[in-house]
Amino acid sequence: MTQNKDVWVFIEQHDGQIQDVSFQLLGKAQELAGRLGSRVGALLLGRKMDGIPEQLNGFGAEKVFVVDDPALEKYTTLPYAKAACQVIKKYQPEIMLFGATGIGRDLAPRVASSLKTGLTADCTELEIGDYETRKAKYENILYQIRPAFGGNIIATIVNPEHRPQMATVRDGVMQALIPNNPPKLDVILETVLFDAADKSVSVIRQEIEEKEIDLKNAHIIVAGGYGVGSSDGFALVHKLAHAIGGEVAASRAAVDAGFINKDHQVGQTGVTVRPKLYIAVGISGAVQHTAGMQDASKIIAVNSDPEAPIFKLAHYGIVGDLNDVVPKLIEQFKGRKN
Repeated sequence: MTQNKDVWVFIEQHDGQIQDVSFQLLGKAQELAGRLGSRVGALLLGRKMDGIPEQLNGFGAEKVFVVDDPALEKYTTLPYAKAACQVIKKYQPEIMLFGATGIGRDLAPRVASSLKTGLTADCTELEIGDYETRKAKYENILYQIRPAFGGNIIATIVNPEHRPQMATVRDGVMQALIPNNPPKLDVILETVLFDAADKSVSVIRQEIEEKEIDLKNAHIIVAGGYGVGSSDGFALVHKLAHAIGGEVAASRAAVDAGFINKDHQVGQTGVTVRPKLYIAVGISGAVQHTAGMQDASKIIAVNSDPEAPIFKLAHYGIVGDLNDVVPKLIEQFKGRKN
């Protein structure tokens, strides 16, 4: 079959529940497909899939390719990779996107290796553009954009000669569409024959630990940085968050210093958030952190250094010692509640 220009998304689902990153990628896929004049496809693998494709209705997918098999009931690398590769080889999409989750980071490299194509991991942006070398010019290829060298530069990576062009994208970076009079999905059932070697690994028991915090859906976030000084110093951050009904977040520097656990980390190597209000306390504003919160509707920064980069991003800045400023903010918010 000749190469088409469709943009596909691997749909990650756990026990019939589609993960948020898949909806986010479908929204981006629709944008990319619009540039290419093509369609959006969704690749859905699992067991007992009745009703699951319909969850995608209105989020950008036009075609859903479903493989329903007992070997796919729980995620294991070999059967999932075989199923994905077989369907991709059959329909040959132009672009294939995965979430940069535990499963996506395991599956995407295996698929790319089997298909003998490239893969860019942990992208923060995807665009369509042209690329020219001394020998050839390539039109409408995927720009796979991601931070490199610890976030100090932004690299644009292209894969002009091999297909599909593949990338993983971090959860929260893209935005899902809001369904509005969606057209009916075209569901295509595919069959894959698995052998004993594909089933050499089995899941004996699965334990899922729920996260204590949901930063992605928080409307108000108070984040502390290395400037907070200690785990005890984060008590002020918690008190401020409690006073205004927000969640507590942190920069990587604060997490690496052991002030708070990684579930609270915002930034390139943490969670990407878009709250209505983001209060940054003792955070310098390095690009590694701001990449994960720069789309907040309102940003307030508290820092003792008037030259801190965070003030360039903040809508409101308070220069001062956080140990003096934060208690006053808490009292003001408590007074308003009373």
